[in-house]
Formats: sequence, structure tokens, C-alpha cells
Amino acid sequence: MPAVDSAQAHESKIYSELSHLYDRLFTNVFAHRIHRVLHATPFPEGAAILEMGIGTGLSVEAYPHDCSVTGVDLAAEMLDKAREKIKGQGLHHIKVQQMDALALEFADDSFDYTTAFHVISVVPDARRFLAEMVRVTKPGGRIILINHFRSENRVLSALDTLMEPLTRRIGWHTLDFRETVAGFPLEIEQHYKESPTSLFTILVARNAKGAAAAPAD
Repeated sequence: MPAVDSAQAHESKIYSELSHLYDRLFTNVFAHRIHRVLHATPFPEGAAILEMGIGTGLSVEAYPHDCSVTGVDLAAEMLDKAREKIKGQGLHHIKVQQMDALALEFADDSFDYTTAFHVISVVPDARRFLAEMVRVTKPGGRIILINHFRSENRVLSALDTLMEPLTRRIGWHTLDFRETVAGFPLEIEQHYKESPTSLFTILVARNAKGAAAAPAD
């Protein structure tokens, strides 16, 4: 696996300054898709799940109650919102804590599933982020990502490039999917968009560390 350089922890404006508006702005954009993906995932009873960048907890209702879920985020303001939801809905199987996703405080092979929704393009080092996902996920465990990646359509790709200065000021940048996952021991099981016009890619991959991985689609 290629080496990953060190990077400073990042707090996007969306994830800190706008925490009080985040749910109103993004619930309708993100939450339904996240819930559909989680509901379609066959989590076994007792599975240990980590969500990186849990934010205000848009996902929390969708995790099965017979699993143990840990959510981490760098922004304390976002976690306060997540805790309100968890407490208000009696979701005793979910806990959250403040942590830098680029330097997780968990041992190797701690989780059966590791998820990240609309986060990997917010951190300053996407490959280090993914490296941490691989590290803390057990061999044979699953990594689930939802994110916008650079379109393979030339016109839409050019639009991504045009918008890059603005999106970087707000707090995220556009990633190339193949460059992001290249060299990691991931066996891609699902890699799709819910519709041809969707901006968001859904990735489900088996963590194949210690074994030869199939090439990314």
C-alpha cells in the first residue's frame, strides 16, 4: 500500500460554523440515501460498527439495535447535535466521541464494518482517511462509503474543476475515485449510483488486507 503523508486535522466550515443549520440544509439531500444503504446492509447481530465523521447523526436511526455503533467526529458542535438525537430516541446501542479520523484512537481490526458518508472529501488527506478505515476494520469486514467523486463524463468533470475553488473555500474538494482507492486491499462488492443523474457514488468493499484484492471497477 502506498505510504500516506501526515496531515493536520481539518474542520470544515460546514462541520463547525454551520452545525446549527446542518440538519436543515442536508437532511433531505443526504439522509434518505444513507438510510437506504444501511437498511440494505445485512449487518449480523452483535456487529461492531464504526462511523467516521458522524456529524449531527443523520444516520443514527438506520443502524440496527442489535449492533454496537461508535460514531466519531472532529467537530464538537456536531457531536452535541448527534447526542441529542441519540438520547431523545433512546438509541442505547450508539455512542459518539470526538476524534480525528486521520489518527483514530482504536486498535487495528476493531470493527466489523466501518462507514463514512459524505466525509472523505472534507478531510485534507483522503488516502490517510481510507488507510485508517482499512486499519481499524477486521480482515473480511466491510467498508461502506457514500461520496461525490469526479464524474467520468468530460463535461461534468470540467464543471467539477470549475467549481473546485468555491467548494474548497466551503470545506470540501472533488476526488477521483480510482486515485483514492488505488493500492488499498479492497475487494469492491458494490460500486454504483442510485440513478444516472445522481451526484453520489455508493461503495461497499470487503477489507482484503492479508489477501490479494480485486482491482477497483
